[in-house]
Amino acid sequence: MIREICLSRSIRLICAGGLAAGILSQPALAQETGDTAGMQRVEVTGSSIKRLVSETATPLSIFKAEDFAKQGLTTAQEVLSKIPSNSSSMGSGNAVGGNTSGLPTGGQASADLRGLGGDKTLVLLNGRRIANHPYDGASVDLNIIPIAALERVEVLRDGASAIYGTDAIGGVINFITKRSINVTNVTAEVVAPEHKGGGEHRINLSTGFGKLDTDGYNIFGVVDYHKQNVLTSQDRDFSKTGIIPDRGLSLTSGTTFPGNYFDAAANGGKGLAGNPYAATGCNPPLSVAAANGTCRQDYTRQIDDLPAQEQVAFFGKGAFKLGGGHLATVEYLHSENKVKARTAPPPQTGLILPNTSKYYPGNAGGVPAQPGLSGQPLSVNWRPVEAGQRQIDSDGKADRLVVALEGELAGWDYKTGLSHAISKSSEKFTGGYVQDASFAAGVLNGILNPFGMQDTAGKAYLDSTALRGEVQNAKVTTTGFDIKGSRELMQLAGGPLAIALGGELRREKAEFNVNRDIASQATSSGLSGSLSKNGSRDIEAIFGEVNLPLIKDLEVQLAARFDHYSDVGSTTNPKLALRYQASSALVLRGSASTGFRAPTLFEKNAPPSKNDTNDSYDDPILCPGGVPQPGANPLRDCDLQQFKLQGGNEKLKPEKSTTFAFGVVLEPVKEVTVAIDYWNIHLKDKISSLPEQSIYGNYEKYKALFLRNPDGSPYAILDLNDNLGEVKTDGIDVSLNARLGRSAYGDFSVSVDGTWTHKYDYQNERGGEFISNVGRYADNNPVFRWKHTAALNWRMGNWGATVSQSFKSGYTDQNNVDPQYRHDVPSYSLLSVSGSYVWKGLLLTAGVKNLFDKEPPFSNQGTLFQKGYDPRYTDPIGRAYYLRGSYTF
Repeated sequence: MIREICLSRSIRLICAGGLAAGILSQPALAQETGDTAGMQRVEVTGSSIKRLVSETATPLSIFKAEDFAKQGLTTAQEVLSKIPSNSSSMGSGNAVGGNTSGLPTGGQASADLRGLGGDKTLVLLNGRRIANHPYDGASVDLNIIPIAALERVEVLRDGASAIYGTDAIGGVINFITKRSINVTNVTAEVVAPEHKGGGEHRINLSTGFGKLDTDGYNIFGVVDYHKQNVLTSQDRDFSKTGIIPDRGLSLTSGTTFPGNYFDAAANGGKGLAGNPYAATGCNPPLSVAAANGTCRQDYTRQIDDLPAQEQVAFFGKGAFKLGGGHLATVEYLHSENKVKARTAPPPQTGLILPNTSKYYPGNAGGVPAQPGLSGQPLSVNWRPVEAGQRQIDSDGKADRLVVALEGELAGWDYKTGLSHAISKSSEKFTGGYVQDASFAAGVLNGILNPFGMQDTAGKAYLDSTALRGEVQNAKVTTTGFDIKGSRELMQLAGGPLAIALGGELRREKAEFNVNRDIASQATSSGLSGSLSKNGSRDIEAIFGEVNLPLIKDLEVQLAARFDHYSDVGSTTNPKLALRYQASSALVLRGSASTGFRAPTLFEKNAPPSKNDTNDSYDDPILCPGGVPQPGANPLRDCDLQQFKLQGGNEKLKPEKSTTFAFGVVLEPVKEVTVAIDYWNIHLKDKISSLPEQSIYGNYEKYKALFLRNPDGSPYAILDLNDNLGEVKTDGIDVSLNARLGRSAYGDFSVSVDGTWTHKYDYQNERGGEFISNVGRYADNNPVFRWKHTAALNWRMGNWGATVSQSFKSGYTDQNNVDPQYRHDVPSYSLLSVSGSYVWKGLLLTAGVKNLFDKEPPFSNQGTLFQKGYDPRYTDPIGRAYYLRGSYTF
């Protein structure tokens, strides 16, 4: 029906105005449908009023499941990475080392429209909320989305706080499942990289019975299993080391094997640092000699680019006609996501080695004597490689039950539902971690050798210090009730005046639990000082929307929403949208709205935790510019990961935003449609912690944040959540859809979807200077000037093929290196091809991802654990072949 609607030229304009490149070739579809005057009236993302498909005033992109399956996109995160307005494409790799948070993340993958943060992108499933991931409480983990059950994905690239809630500042992503299934389908898929590591396989089964139209009911279920194998840093040349001298890259750790020592009493009390094996090269390639006579650990060699991941999801739905135009539905989702993340062996610092130990340099243990030692106890930093890589197993689970009713009552189209969603995650130490106190005692009593491999007694003792077990768990529970109704009230010059009214009640509860018995024994976990905490809140909302077709070709949409949060107060957010059909070949549209995002329960109540910084730094007092001062310990104070104290802040204020957008949709000829939309977002009181690079980069400004022990040694930088300042960003979205028509060689179509960011300026404090982020790596990340996806599609009979491209422009690198090594990251483009064949109930798809086997461009970023490239914006897998077979009966 919708395909027929889009045959008229003026309606095609709006249909194509929502098209996204490469994996989209159909117009906006309905969440729910009904017929009026022979034309389909639908409820699309961004409005509560059912209307004809052509009547949308905001830019909407639609991604059909059958299309992204053809391109071998195996996860929801990978699908969203094809949206140019989505900032980051990093998924499970975020679990490695916790990255910018320093804490275990549970392998969460999140959406980030406009680069404003995942907390300002609202993710829905069938138009209703999903419980956020418990470790940040601000964004949905895309890993729980049942991709095999999806019909399509609708992406509203416009602020929608007045419609869906205050946190839809960056936009809305609505994952929509199949409405009904009455056949059985079995699908298997394999992704085989050309190079070692990172292979995937997936299998899913869907089945159902009953036809809603004739039987009055439909019940179906989908089971999906997906597994990705580990990709280690050593599996790819571009990621195997953090030491690339010709690029000025030397991202290493001073906590190493063999261990470094510091003798505070040597050299007339000025101290002496060294390593017994620096002169012979340390332990290459895992550690290398430094100019000051110590060793440095190349920890990049012992981390994963992508961790091993396993996902299982079940989605079931029952729909029942009750008579009188009423429909009852029940939905249940259960999803599990398991991730095994590995990093380098555990760093142990400040160990005391007495001169009575046989492993004291020059004693009977065989450690070479060191000239200049005072004979006093040594302070030792040591990374015991024999303990193995640290491994954290994350186990995430999500459950969601929705009972809903919809239909027509007293002239109103209504929808109402009860929902209950739970998101849980737990982390276990399963390898590498050691009990700090027991480990230190082994050095102190002479059993452990910090400078070499262990003897039989040392190995047995090292094994006895292993730390295993669950270290933390968290749970977020969301229970909600919603109701809304819409109807036409009267006839205006341009059509019927329609309104929608609704309300929502929601209760959120968060729990964060730390197993202190285990966490307190491992400083390297980042959880040793954490406490269990919990919180809850109630949210009530009422909203309304009016659609005014004032004249034949002019439509005005007015909307407003009032939200009350029990812990942060109330807010009212209006929205105004316009659509003007200037001619059969031109549509003008625009919108303006406000937003308000309350701090999440986690942002307010997260327990304080002492974590490693991501990068290495010099203490600004004890080792300014890398030069040790009197009383300094260079193994502690110079070129080393320091500590940061992170956590919640109960004094946080809400974020507030204003958004406006306007654009045109053109159809110069009936085969070509072009949409151009300008967007502008101004965010105030952004909630985040200060970038660690900013704190260490300006000691005079942030000296109050440097916390010290009573003896003056560094304790940590204080880096709690805060309202940092403003963000101002604007740009242009462009889409092109060309239908080349039928020929003797088949049907061809071309599509392009791009985002050009004009400005992304932000502050790190209220009233502070604005930092420009477009085209340069500022603090934590770059913002790309231009991103696009493009596709050429072909179909002839039972055969089909797609050639797709993704492109990101270059940017100035992080460049925390000598000026002579300043670097610009070049543009990055990937090309993929696929072909398909359908015969009766069989559908076969084969293709190649990253056709030219393009490696990620070099980056000197030090923010993330992976080094040599930036995993958030690139594909570490390389060329990969995929094969998908689907049979329906």
